[in-house]
Amino acid sequence: MMLLVPVVLPLLGALVYLLFGWRRATAWVSAVSAGLLLAVAVTLAAGVTRSGPRTAMAGLLRADALSAYMLLVIAAVAVLATAATPAFLRTEINAGRATARTGTRHSLLVQLFLAAMTLAVLAANLGVVWVAIEATTIVTAFLVGQRRTRAAVEAAWKYVVICSAGIALALLGTIVLNFASTHAPGAAGLDLAALAAHADGLDPGVTRIAVVLLILGFGTKAGLAPLHAWLPDAHSQAPAPVSALMSGVLLSVAFYAILRVKVIADGALGTGFARAALLVMALTSLALAAALLIGIRDYKRMLAYSSIEHLGLVAFGAALGSPAALAAALLHVLGHGLAKAVLFLGAGQVLQLTGTSRVDGVRGLASRHPALAGCFGLGVLALVGLPPFSLFASELGIARAAFTAGLAWQTGLALVLVLVIGAALVNHTSRMLLGAAHDHPVPAASPVPVVLLAGLMVCAALGIAAGPVPVLLNSATHTLVVTR
Repeated sequence: MMLLVPVVLPLLGALVYLLFGWRRATAWVSAVSAGLLLAVAVTLAAGVTRSGPRTAMAGLLRADALSAYMLLVIAAVAVLATAATPAFLRTEINAGRATARTGTRHSLLVQLFLAAMTLAVLAANLGVVWVAIEATTIVTAFLVGQRRTRAAVEAAWKYVVICSAGIALALLGTIVLNFASTHAPGAAGLDLAALAAHADGLDPGVTRIAVVLLILGFGTKAGLAPLHAWLPDAHSQAPAPVSALMSGVLLSVAFYAILRVKVIADGALGTGFARAALLVMALTSLALAAALLIGIRDYKRMLAYSSIEHLGLVAFGAALGSPAALAAALLHVLGHGLAKAVLFLGAGQVLQLTGTSRVDGVRGLASRHPALAGCFGLGVLALVGLPPFSLFASELGIARAAFTAGLAWQTGLALVLVLVIGAALVNHTSRMLLGAAHDHPVPAASPVPVVLLAGLMVCAALGIAAGPVPVLLNSATHTLVVTR
């Protein structure tokens, strides 16, 4: 039953909004659902760490340490996003940009979004993982186009077309991998644990084709180059809480699927094949983000391109494949999710305050709204990897593991690109926070610095003293390391 609860909880929340709509009495249902999800995730993580993997529904659902960790990431970011949603929606309704019906549709879709993501990380079958990730595309397409402006609708269609192309590649890869499993020892099928256990019996040629298709397909949804073009448009046009969820966890859930595929690829083809593919995608993503962030003019797009950078770093760590590198990459997933949720929620507040998403349209935010400006500035510092935030520890861990693995020039190039990206982020953010304040005709919204501060504090705490998280990370990395 413990494995069913994370999927059922958000579905019950969606049912509440379907029956009663969004109103004062139901405004916090999403946040309560996310809080309960976090409690279940913590309980499940403790149980899995103590007694090993669990299964349910005749083996269709399975939770090991990696699944439990990803569930924690989803729940933690969901708590931040849903806690900020009531104030965000009230401001939109008061400004005439939304109605109670919009709030109902938004909250219902967010709950379905959470249910699909939890199913993706708890599914024991690669086919079910594919279905769940495709479901996130369908649900979030309506959220991206929620404002129904020309730019929002265009971004939603671009998101659907590109991600559908990517997910079609992943479907083809899934079918090819299933074909390979029918000609290998053990039970045929797409059970992830069985495929990993019998990977050495898979036909190398067929498996190589399947792995390429799966990495490209799920990499599209993770925002990795070359099929990344949907990400800046979708994240910049989606409502702030949705952008926080998409950047903070949706990209990571898609990359979770790549991690599962990599275990199979390493067992069937050796560690070199998946490593080469991920290194190329990682460095290309970092170079692309660096080039585009230098002259960026929209601060929500700035945060979106930063997501491409950080998923590139996660891909770089995953490519190394050592326990230290994988632990650092997984820690980076959590740190990035928290920091990016804070920043997108803060960006939503800035947009409501100023009425513009242009960097040059926001000046002197620190003098007019110091609490919001402070949270936004600290969030950017966390994002560029300054201590004490956990992104510093995770980036340092990835770099150390890469030098240890002998990838000197690749690591040097990655570090240079990260420095360029960090300088661009700090430059654009300082222009927004400092200087003479602009007079904006838009009425001031009510920032939610408590939510933003909570996210920053957790991110900093993980960088100083991670508590029991290293135990879970250690168990999770063991599920991803293949010894041959």
